[in-house]
Amino acid sequence: MAGRYHRCMQLFDANTTRAALPFDRLIAALRERFAGGCEVPPRHVHEINSPISEGGDAASRRMTSLIMPAWLPGKYYGVKIVNIAPGNAKRGLPGLHSSYLLFDARTGAPLAQIDGDQITERRTAAASALAASYLARADAKHLLVVGAGRVAQLLPAAYRAVRPLERVTVWARRASEAQALAAQVRAAGLPAFASTDLAAACGEADIVSCATLSTEPLVRGAWLAPGSHLDLIGSFTPAMREADDACFQDARVFVDTDEALQKSGDLLVPMQHGVLRADDVRGTLTTLSKGVATGRKGEHERTVFKSVGSALEDLAAAVLVYESARG
Repeated sequence: MAGRYHRCMQLFDANTTRAALPFDRLIAALRERFAGGCEVPPRHVHEINSPISEGGDAASRRMTSLIMPAWLPGKYYGVKIVNIAPGNAKRGLPGLHSSYLLFDARTGAPLAQIDGDQITERRTAAASALAASYLARADAKHLLVVGAGRVAQLLPAAYRAVRPLERVTVWARRASEAQALAAQVRAAGLPAFASTDLAAACGEADIVSCATLSTEPLVRGAWLAPGSHLDLIGSFTPAMREADDACFQDARVFVDTDEALQKSGDLLVPMQHGVLRADDVRGTLTTLSKGVATGRKGEHERTVFKSVGSALEDLAAAVLVYESARG
C-alpha cells in the first residue's frame, strides 16, 4: 500500500472497466473474497421524490438510491451508489445508473472512480457462475437464459468459464429480444437459439438462469429436468418472483448471502407457504468457497441458487480493476 498516498484518483470508464473484468479472473476474485471475507454493513436505501409540480405519475417522480459500502480493514474501502428511476423508460433513459468509489482504507485517500454499471452487471453474472461451479453438473452443456437484459446478455460468457457449454437457448417476453440475444451469442462462437416455449426449454436445459424483473413466477418446478440447476437472479425485493413454489420442492437450495432470505420474494413466498424453511438452505457463497458447505452431491438431484447481490462482490471487482491497472 506504500506510495499510494500521493497518487491522483484514477478514472475507469465503461470500456476500461469491462476489459479489466474477464470472467475467469473475476470469478476467481469472487471465490477468494467470499472465502476470505470483508466488512459488509447493511446497505442504505433512500427514496427520493420529485415535487408534484414536475408532473407525471408517482412512479415517474420517484427515485430509489442504494448506498452499498464494504471494506478490507487496512487495505481498501469502497462504496457503490446505485440510483434506480422507474420513470426513466418514458424519458428514453436507462432505469439504473451507478458509480463506484474506491479509497485507501487507512488514509481515506480516493484511489479510483469506476463505472458502477459494468461492475454490477459483470459481478452479478460472475456470482451465478461461481455458484454453478459448485452446484451445476460437471457435464452441464445446455444453458437456458430467461431474459434478454444487460445481465442476461453476459450469462453465456460467464457460465462458459466454469462449464463446457455447447448450446444456449434464450427465452424472453419479447421474441425479438430473445432472437437478438441468440444472434449475439452465436457471434461469440456458441450455438444459440431463441425459444417461444419456456416449458419445453426448461425441460431440455441443464442450467436455467433467470435474469428478469418479473413480479410473477416464470419458471415452474414441474418443467425442470432431474439433475438440473436453477439460477435465480432477478428477484431482489419481496414483491418480485421468477420461480414458483415447486421449484424449491425436493431441491437443494443455496443463496449468495443470508440477506437473500429477507429480501427475495422467490424465497419469502415459499417460506410463507410452508414449502421452504430458512434452515433448508444448504449454504452460501461464503460457505461453499470455504469448503464448509457441500455443493452438488449427485447426478440426479436438482439444485437452486438465489442471489440478491452483495457489496462484497462489488469490492472484489473494484479491487481487481484497480490492481489490474497498476500491473
